[in-house]
Amino acid sequence: MNQFQEKLKKTMDEYVHFVYKITNSFPREERYGIISQFRRASMSVVLNYIEGFARFRTAVKQNFLEIAYGSFKESIYLLDFCLIEKYLSTEDYQLGKKLTDEIGAMLWSELEHLQRKTKS
Repeated sequence: MNQFQEKLKKTMDEYVHFVYKITNSFPREERYGIISQFRRASMSVVLNYIEGFARFRTAVKQNFLEIAYGSFKESIYLLDFCLIEKYLSTEDYQLGKKLTDEIGAMLWSELEHLQRKTKS
């Protein structure tokens, strides 16, 4: 992994820890609902990203990054949902949005780079 990819992975890791931290204060009745889904979606982002870089074929790598991107979009919806349901503070939401904005731009850039690579 190059410096850009390491920074992206580090930011994804920070986001997963953020999600785990904020979901600790969610209502107990959401333990098997929103809490579980939000944690799994955020963890899926970084795990699929890492697994993709363990693959040698560009098309396979791209597939894992696309799965990571899908989970990422799911986690953004859950972040927005949790704000509306008042499961998290506006301050926590803003921190989450800052992280997702950064991850989204970087992950999209990685996907575009792989797309160009598969076409050449």
